[in-house]
Amino acid sequence: MEPVTVTRLAELVSGGGVAVLSGAGLSTESGIPDYRGPTGRARRAEPMTYQRFVGSAQARQRYWARSHVGWRQIGQARPNAGHRAVAELERRGLIAGIVTQNVDGLHQAAGARRVIELHGGLDRVVCLSCRERTPRAELERRLRAANPGWDASGRINPDGDAVLTDAQVAGFKLVDCAACGGLLKPDVVFFGENVPRPRVDECFAVVAGARTLLVLGSSLTVKSGLRFVTKAAALGIPIAIVNQGPTGGDADACLTLDAPLGPTLTDLTARLTGRLAAQ
Repeated sequence: MEPVTVTRLAELVSGGGVAVLSGAGLSTESGIPDYRGPTGRARRAEPMTYQRFVGSAQARQRYWARSHVGWRQIGQARPNAGHRAVAELERRGLIAGIVTQNVDGLHQAAGARRVIELHGGLDRVVCLSCRERTPRAELERRLRAANPGWDASGRINPDGDAVLTDAQVAGFKLVDCAACGGLLKPDVVFFGENVPRPRVDECFAVVAGARTLLVLGSSLTVKSGLRFVTKAAALGIPIAIVNQGPTGGDADACLTLDAPLGPTLTDLTARLTGRLAAQ
């Protein structure tokens, strides 16, 4: 770890008004694989698109079988030191808002409150007909009841599903909305689906009102997250990035730190504790 860089990071954060943009790299220490970081693995299958999901019963069966297995790991994941450090910074009044690209709910589980889930959350399910949202735990109970004796395992993907063979998927039974019989979908944004405009506007407002943008564990290789860095840069807002590996926003950052998130953020909160105590 580079003490001078962490010291500079502490100086930026200590002024408050920090907007946090977090990505998959923040959750790898909780056992959730990354997309492109050190724990990332090449995808062997194309991600599910919204169009395929709604247009094919076979695609839905494949998705829910894989997701049912993956949820065992995602649903049991616990916040790591990085999540806890972010929640502590919020508790101290230093964070103006958290925009997360993650769908694992670990920021909230760590105690953070001002969280915007850009891509939704896997802990909820939405009916595509009546739009009722229900807890994922309820769906999991219904799926287990509909599939007694069914069991499978496979490598877990960052999206929260597992790699399964066609033979493993065969015979897996789906359940529909208990209220209206409509199709159930995880309350996340699929490829080919747009993030609701009000949610995007809310994220931009958090960034625009910040004194500093702190990017944590995001490679910023896709527009979904990079647009907020571009906005901050256009407004002259200082940008600090902590990530393992280079990112698409490094050129706009005033500070970059290639280091593990948990230890770095723990060090940051310790430095801020000393700084605040001395004031």
